Amino acid sequence: MTVITKNSGKRKLEFDQDRLSAFIEKLAADYPELQTESLQRKVAGYVTSRDEMKASEITAELTRTSLERIQKEEPNWTYVTAAVHLKKLYKSASKNRVYEASKRYGEFYSLITTLTNIGIYNPMLLETYSKEQINELESEIDADRDKLFTYIGLRTLADRYLATDHKGNVYELPQERFMIIAMTVMSKEPKSMRMHYVKEAYWALSNLYMTVATPTLSNAGKSYGQLSSCFIDTVDDSLQGIFDSNTDIANLSKNGGGIGVYLGKIRSRGSAIKGFEGASSGVLPWMKQLNNTAVSVDQLGQRKGAIATYLDIWHKDIYPFLDAKLNNGDERQRTHDIFTGVCIPDIFMEQVQKRGDWYLFDPHEVRRVMGYSLEDFYDEKRGEGSFREKYDECVSCNDLSKVKVSAINVMKRILKSQLETGTPFMFYRDEVNRQNANKHAGMIYSSNLCTEIMQNQSATVMTEQTTKDGKIIITKDPGDFVVCNLSSISLAKAVIEGVLERLIPIQVRMLDNVIDLNTIPVLQAQFTNQKYRAIGLGTFGWHHLLALKQIEWESDKAVAYADKLYEKIAYLTIQSSMKLAEEKGAYPIFEGSEWSDGTYFERKGYTSAVSELDWKELQAQVKQFGIRNAYLMAVAPNSSTALIAGSSATIDPVFRNEYSEEKKDFKIPVTAPGITKENFEKVYKKTAYLIDQQWSIKQNTARQKHIDQASSFNLYVPNTIKATDMLDLHIAVWDSGIKTSYYFRSTSSNDDIKEEVWEENLD
Repeated sequence: MTVITKNSGKRKLEFDQDRLSAFIEKLAADYPELQTESLQRKVAGYVTSRDEMKASEITAELTRTSLERIQKEEPNWTYVTAAVHLKKLYKSASKNRVYEASKRYGEFYSLITTLTNIGIYNPMLLETYSKEQINELESEIDADRDKLFTYIGLRTLADRYLATDHKGNVYELPQERFMIIAMTVMSKEPKSMRMHYVKEAYWALSNLYMTVATPTLSNAGKSYGQLSSCFIDTVDDSLQGIFDSNTDIANLSKNGGGIGVYLGKIRSRGSAIKGFEGASSGVLPWMKQLNNTAVSVDQLGQRKGAIATYLDIWHKDIYPFLDAKLNNGDERQRTHDIFTGVCIPDIFMEQVQKRGDWYLFDPHEVRRVMGYSLEDFYDEKRGEGSFREKYDECVSCNDLSKVKVSAINVMKRILKSQLETGTPFMFYRDEVNRQNANKHAGMIYSSNLCTEIMQNQSATVMTEQTTKDGKIIITKDPGDFVVCNLSSISLAKAVIEGVLERLIPIQVRMLDNVIDLNTIPVLQAQFTNQKYRAIGLGTFGWHHLLALKQIEWESDKAVAYADKLYEKIAYLTIQSSMKLAEEKGAYPIFEGSEWSDGTYFERKGYTSAVSELDWKELQAQVKQFGIRNAYLMAVAPNSSTALIAGSSATIDPVFRNEYSEEKKDFKIPVTAPGITKENFEKVYKKTAYLIDQQWSIKQNTARQKHIDQASSFNLYVPNTIKATDMLDLHIAVWDSGIKTSYYFRSTSSNDDIKEEVWEENLD
């Protein structure tokens, strides 16, 4: 008879096979289609093959054996496996917090006081909420909602985000993390309504109707780290500005932020410095510095720093910039650990189509000779506008040096890099600025790390450095250092259960509150955050939702549904922000915006179109009460948080119906969310790399109309794709009015691209 040992060998019991069988039956009780007999036999056989075994080893074997059964024909084994892991978490937490494991959750007030006393939680929680209130919130915690997690979702949440002590011992459990987030983001609400809003936020989070961004998920309620996800810096063309930016970026990265960096104002290689011609080494050395920062300053020890650099397609350094991530060539000219994005005006795409000429300039020389910065202009209409006028002036100016190249040759370099590295990202600057609701207050030069944030930018400039009373005083003119605060709707859950009208108002309130809670270590970012109060309400689970509704990806029905659904999301988001403005006030520079005069609604066609939604009334309300947030909607990649919520990432198609996540001790099988025999044949049979990407472009065109910022829009292709087909996709994205495209994902990298082949394909 096998002996089972517990409590480090202090307790020994005879193995009870009936008890094991009953335990397994209970775990699978909600899934009667699953046959558990073979699982029971295999685990029992493993146990009885040995004379003595630890109880933890039985749990590990049960987990492994249950995982082996996860496949698209029987996807619900993931919930059985998750239930096994939950038992393990409950046991660990109960042991560390000293309560009975059968209760699943222990005393909430005790958890908060313990983790506050050892410096994990912020004292703010105990300062804001009384013991009675915390006990009241404990009664709201619903342990049964832990059953919503898939195994990979639970493991991701538990391994990365649940609060532990300094030795990594389990203290916080999933529902407690959600409640702590809710308490944190609602902590500054008026006392009379605070508890109500906390409960609403907990309802939204615990039912997996939405997820917060990774920094909020990880840091809310804790004594360290900030809550915002995305930042964009504009680097001034000065030595001081460049090094100050690097320091700012390092500080943000340390605290968990992903950063976009616009380098377009920096002079090119060979430009003059203090009148000395040929002195500048250009953009690339500063990219190398940022690359080192990304590697050396990681994000709270969880992942390495994430930085994307952007450059204009007319910049003289564009060729080395496009080659910076290639896997061959001069390693001194490579920056493998940061990402690249290209800022593209309409006229460049037109020249590509015409196979026309393109001219490259040094931005410093343009400023000196022409008296303006070329990057400060955009085309106000498709086919005409200020940018092309200024560009043509620069081309015609004999006093300005320039490099004449073929537009298609520049595009070839883009496509070659994309097929090999997935980058550069594409940023269509004219469309972005035409659609900017706050163009009265600035210019958008580039995007963020994930291409979904579109907000006004400007460089921070040091204006004075003096000494006083033995101290050095540095004065800076702060620029618009973009900050965005993100969360995402789980479409497959929230839409199917019909909760958008209840969900979006609480979600917008949560996002808006993050702005006031943040203590960003870069002061100009803090200023910008308060000035614009920008948020990014996004979505995930689009393919999952289509599967549940039996709508094929490659269909006009999917395109029409995207149009209708995202119009509703936009309406509810704008309405929620308007109501917050009525309650708390509009963002400081609301007057003069396209929100304030109603232009935004007219430009989108909302007030003239036939719709189930009363857009005219909402337009009038925004004019009267204002709007709380200058920027509102952005669809981020949210792959890890979507995984936690058990759904498909962002707006992407599922890239495989079955795959495995590698762990050090075993593989975790993952299936497409909500997969059934019926929706596999209709919706999931074609996965990302098999789907005609033109249908994805059509969907995103319909979606973009309703999103004031943008989406992290990936294109999926086989590595055998022809250059002409790659180009056709980019032309279609740009021509459709989509603002950006993110990764160009191919099935594998192809290092053997021959320039002659590309010449033949594209010329």
